Amino acid sequence: QFLRVTKQYLPHVARLCLISTFLEDGIRMWLQWSEQRDYIDGTWNCGYFLASIFVFLNLFGQLSGCILVLSRNFVQYACFGLFGIIALQTIAYSILWDLKFLMR
Repeated sequence: QFLRVTKQYLPHVARLCLISTFLEDGIRMWLQWSEQRDYIDGTWNCGYFLASIFVFLNLFGQLSGCILVLSRNFVQYACFGLFGIIALQTIAYSILWDLKFLMR
């Protein structure tokens, strides 16, 4: 009887669980905008403008991908976009060579 009542909500909860990391990271980027921008600028010496564009692309890509997945619109494209964000972050934050982080 519990499954009969909750069956219609389970797909939404499952999608929310799958994109929760992207949602949290996007919200954190919004709240820590200046710290993220300063980190990218300090790491890559690209200036505030390019660092701001990078943080904005990250923020927009993650939040829009999450919204599209949750609304079930263009899910395949949203997943490709979120995968692209992972690849971009791997390069930008030098995660590729941090074996401990990659294993986690």
